[in-house]
Amino acid sequence: MGILSGIMGNASEVNPEKLEKELIPLMVEGELVDKVFKLIRDLVVFTNYRIILINKQGLTGKKTEYLSIPYKSIKYFSKEGAGHLDLDAEIKIWLSGEDTPREFEFKRGHGVDEVYQIISKYTLLS
Repeated sequence: MGILSGIMGNASEVNPEKLEKELIPLMVEGELVDKVFKLIRDLVVFTNYRIILINKQGLTGKKTEYLSIPYKSIKYFSKEGAGHLDLDAEIKIWLSGEDTPREFEFKRGHGVDEVYQIISKYTLLS
């Protein structure tokens, strides 16, 4: 699943203020950034309205794809924690009109609980 399956141990949380120039043109009135994760050049942005996947393409990264997933399009979601021998944890989200879930993979202790709480907050309380 591209950027989604890439959120593993190399992903790091990024201060949204550092990305303000890039994020401002994407945002709508009243939209606030909750968390941002970066994997090499790609970003996953969690706002109060949606998840924005930013896929930097090509050698220079100037060509960029922005994919928005509104929380209201999430039918259901799951979290699988890392076990004793399994170092990876994952979150799966199923979107309206899609049979296959999109997957967020994490190494143990790298934000899986925070991301699950964000998705829970905006899908269940909206």
